[in-house]
Amino acid sequence: MSPRTSKQFQEIREEKRTLIMDTALEHFAREGYHATTITHIAKHAGISKGLMYNYFESKEALLKAIIERSVKEVLNYFDTDRDGYLSEQEFEFFVRRIGVLLREKRVFWSLLFQILMQSEVREHFLSSFVGAGSLESSGINPAPDMPAAQIMKVVTDYFVRKGERMGPGYDPVAETKLFLLTVKGYAITSIYAGDEEEAEDEKIINRIIEMFK
Repeated sequence: MSPRTSKQFQEIREEKRTLIMDTALEHFAREGYHATTITHIAKHAGISKGLMYNYFESKEALLKAIIERSVKEVLNYFDTDRDGYLSEQEFEFFVRRIGVLLREKRVFWSLLFQILMQSEVREHFLSSFVGAGSLESSGINPAPDMPAAQIMKVVTDYFVRKGERMGPGYDPVAETKLFLLTVKGYAITSIYAGDEEEAEDEKIINRIIEMFK
């Protein structure tokens, strides 16, 4: 048998890293972040505790990686050409992709939301990822070539340009906040939706696009 190539070693490492993160996500949601230990995660992932530390230096680093992965997955579809200008087509594509991600990975997002609702997690991480502190305050850049502050600027600029079309009385700041609240509300509702509600999902996405495009 020929020795493994560096590419094969990297693939094995990524598979193991994903296994650890998926196992941790499940147990953080089920047993709680505080109650779940590195030893517990290692046991259920089928690896040694020592090997765990080759991938993640701490439980905090592991949780941060899980949340970072989810944020990156969403923002991969934001301003896809990374030119700092969100066109109407890119806006629609982004909103539709959010809907697809939530439907295709409902279990993952349900578990992630359960984690984020735990007070010990929310206190340490929620403000860093979605609050005033920005994503970068935790050393996380969800889009490697687009800092978090720029992401908010791109969104705000999009609604400022919309305001130029709408005329007097339009408030781009309020519209930006309303859009973000609408998307968050849709996401929370979507991951817990039943089969009947899921059938209405495309209509809701279309309505969000109609309201804010």
